[in-house]
Amino acid sequence: MITKNVLITGVSRGIGRALAEKFLMEGFFVIGTSTSGSSNIENKNLVVLQLDLSKPQSIKDCAINVESLNKKIDILINNAGVAFDIEDDRIDIDKLRKTLDINLIGLIDFTTKILPLINKGGHILNASSHAGSLSETDEDDDYFYPAYRISKAALNMYSRTLAIQLKDKITVSSFHPGWVKTDMGGMDADMMPEEAAEYIYNLAVSKVKSGQFWFKGKKLEW
Repeated sequence: MITKNVLITGVSRGIGRALAEKFLMEGFFVIGTSTSGSSNIENKNLVVLQLDLSKPQSIKDCAINVESLNKKIDILINNAGVAFDIEDDRIDIDKLRKTLDINLIGLIDFTTKILPLINKGGHILNASSHAGSLSETDEDDDYFYPAYRISKAALNMYSRTLAIQLKDKITVSSFHPGWVKTDMGGMDADMMPEEAAEYIYNLAVSKVKSGQFWFKGKKLEW
């Protein structure tokens, strides 16, 4: 049996950690990243590399280190992300710049560098949010965390653009992870990381139409 390889960013905690554990349980070799380059998961089929998506040199170094493993990637999950303005209802330019650097520009830079390592027929999944959906934004609602929302709306367009670029070669999906009990989601959230990881795993290993936005097996509106 040939072992498949998954690359997951942000495996030190939350959904990323739960995803790493799920893929390991399913027999994958997992290449994880974290800003520290470490994780408290111990498994012979896991290697964790340092990656800071806000720093171009870190992105370049991580991509080189992934290539040095001599393992072609079957699934790339761009899970790592930030929300600096959870309590804000107005755009803070400094927070917007930092958010876009990580959630969008760094993610695109990293994905571009990893693309040559992804097998034909592979799957790229980008962790977005329904908060970035234009069709679900209502002018009568009070909307907080604008920088985060803007970054996820832009990420959705990247998923659509990349899907066109990679047509018939690699599947590209955006997904809403749900409201999950993490440092970002808070303890009032209604979903555990393991539940989110289960549905994201199912999406990752499924043959789905490229360039779509998903939540629990159902398409979301952009």
